[in-house]
Amino acid sequence: MDAVEKYQSALVLAAVAVGVAAGQIDGVAPVADRLIVPFLMVMLFAAFVGIPLSRLREAFGNRRVAGSSLLVNFVWSPLLAVGLGAVFLRDQPALWVGLIMLLVTPCTDWYLVFTDLADGDVPLATSLLPYNLVLQLVLLPVYLYAFAGALVDLPLALLAESVLLVLVVPLLLGGVARRGLTRAKGETWFRERFLPRLSPVQMVFLALAIGAMFASQGGVIVENPRLLALMAVPVALFYAINLGVGFAAGRLLDFSYGELVCFNNTILSRNSPTALAIAVVAFPNEPLIALALVIGPLLELPLLGVISQVHLAVRGRWTAGFDASRSDR
Repeated sequence: MDAVEKYQSALVLAAVAVGVAAGQIDGVAPVADRLIVPFLMVMLFAAFVGIPLSRLREAFGNRRVAGSSLLVNFVWSPLLAVGLGAVFLRDQPALWVGLIMLLVTPCTDWYLVFTDLADGDVPLATSLLPYNLVLQLVLLPVYLYAFAGALVDLPLALLAESVLLVLVVPLLLGGVARRGLTRAKGETWFRERFLPRLSPVQMVFLALAIGAMFASQGGVIVENPRLLALMAVPVALFYAINLGVGFAAGRLLDFSYGELVCFNNTILSRNSPTALAIAVVAFPNEPLIALALVIGPLLELPLLGVISQVHLAVRGRWTAGFDASRSDR
């Protein structure tokens, strides 16, 4: 984990503070508003260029982990998001929609770092990544139509346009760049030299986008400081509940320790930058939806760090139980 990744939460907090302060200056808000989407597109390009969609077949070499992770990510987690919103955010429909958008989009980058930190199965986690990306691109509009249409005005045409502009375009450009660079320089150079240099770009441009967003909506934040705090409880509960689901599924399906770590990080990590990019374009008249998504990066890194230590703490007992179950067969 490089320095930018290590201090992700601090960088996001700094971006929030600078953005709110800048937003109080006359003339800054409209300029900042125009910068949000370009910053997000650069950030997503940096994320997508490292995703090998050609490896889609590899994930189902381990059908237990792949199938169960897809079931949790794309069936259970959306239902959990709706339920948590109904309990904690019933009086704040925009925040409820933001929570849904956050929790239905599995991570496509950070979870690999935390899988590695806890000595999990990184190759297996990497093979799941393309599925998480493709399915969330396809299903996010479906989830919004099914779950958010009754909460806020849902502009379907603008939603489709936002998916095309901020997700499909960076994804295609990332694929072209990956193919061109690997052909010109080789796969080893691309993976070992280029991607590590590109990694900080993603976090820096996410911070710039968050700063611009808070600058453009500084008045809303100053007037409603408690709204972001309201998001913390359902987000924290999501992590606690899904961690329990992960351990239960791992025991039921007889996952090895490496498979368990991979599975848990896959179902816990969320893709808040992608959800944020969609929210900014699709809901320009609902700034609280986008603001709600900013709490994702603030909470995710510390929580995943704690969960990595939980994994390492149970490693010995889990491995002993796994070995015992295999010897009984």
